[in-house]
Amino acid sequence: MSGWRERVTMLFHLFWTFFRIGPSTFGGGYAMLPVIEREIVGKRRWMEAMEAGEVFSLAGSAPGGVGVNAAAIVGYRKAGISGAVAAVAGVTCPTFLIVLLISAFSVVFQHHPKVEAALKGMQGAIAALMLMAAYRMARVAIFDAATAVALIATVVVLLLAGIHPLYVIVPGLFGGMLVIRLKHVLGLKVQTERRHSAERSVELEYYI
Repeated sequence: MSGWRERVTMLFHLFWTFFRIGPSTFGGGYAMLPVIEREIVGKRRWMEAMEAGEVFSLAGSAPGGVGVNAAAIVGYRKAGISGAVAAVAGVTCPTFLIVLLISAFSVVFQHHPKVEAALKGMQGAIAALMLMAAYRMARVAIFDAATAVALIATVVVLLLAGIHPLYVIVPGLFGGMLVIRLKHVLGLKVQTERRHSAERSVELEYYI
């Protein structure tokens, strides 16, 4: 019985945590990531900082919204499929409700000067949240020369070629596998993530 109660409690916490995070999705999924990290790492202690960074990287590379993907992964890790459902339901409900309210009052307030000023002000905050999310993910993903070169090449291709990110993600997947194989052949040290000491320093930096 106690195990059943603990599971229900966890499902409620997942739903309520992501329900409170949900409104930040109006800035886009990447604007939501710093808020998710603060909740699951800083407050709930459901994950360590480096593990959360890996979750965000996976969520960004998978199809669908990055915020919803991150919620599904976190929920699944904490309570399986039911946890993923609870987290996704929590993160999507506020957006649905807010869209209904906006649709109801948009005719009246869409050209109101204060409303337009508020929306413009939100754009700056959203841009800052997206930059913070990019920084958090880069701390986890960039740890040697190969990953740094991959980052630079990806940014250049996306900015200059204007292609869909999927056409960069898939070659990057096979490119990473090729780099690791070449390092093995050449007898070089293979590293696929930051060392444990680096992980601890990141966590301390986060909590300080």
